[in-house]
Amino acid sequence: SQKVMGAMKKVDRSKFVLEETIDEAFKNYPLGIGYGQTISQPFIVALMTHLLKLNPDAQVLEIGTGSGYQSAIVSQLAAQVYTVEIIPELADSADKRIKSLGYTNISVRSSDGWYGWPEKAPFDGILVTAVAPSVPPQLLSQLKIGGILVMPVGEVGGNQELVVVSRNKKD
Repeated sequence: SQKVMGAMKKVDRSKFVLEETIDEAFKNYPLGIGYGQTISQPFIVALMTHLLKLNPDAQVLEIGTGSGYQSAIVSQLAAQVYTVEIIPELADSADKRIKSLGYTNISVRSSDGWYGWPEKAPFDGILVTAVAPSVPPQLLSQLKIGGILVMPVGEVGGNQELVVVSRNKKD
């Protein structure tokens, strides 16, 4: 969508990659960010963000903060982004980076994203950046009725599908 493309233009990916990969920041492939993690390729970031169908007043949960790049993109389209990173060092560096770049509508938490962020629920959208074998039921329970969850489902290093789930009823 034009909204997503506009957000992609506003966020400088080079600010979210390691210094040694700055020359590759605008290539359409994932890049290492340390701790065995990667920053997703721009196409996937745009696609996943587009699939959320966000409104400007949306509250979004992101699981897998990484460097904070996808959080920054989503923050251009939503009122608030709550992002969870399991690796404390990545959560800390992403939080510092996000604040230093002037993003004020992103909250970073270091914890296991499998459990979401229940005290900030319900969410209009949930974005999971790492593959899992199935959609965690506790994340679905944190999604508003009519909300959308987007995540890769499958095997690490194996077959994966990008899954879009819309919550249509309570339970």
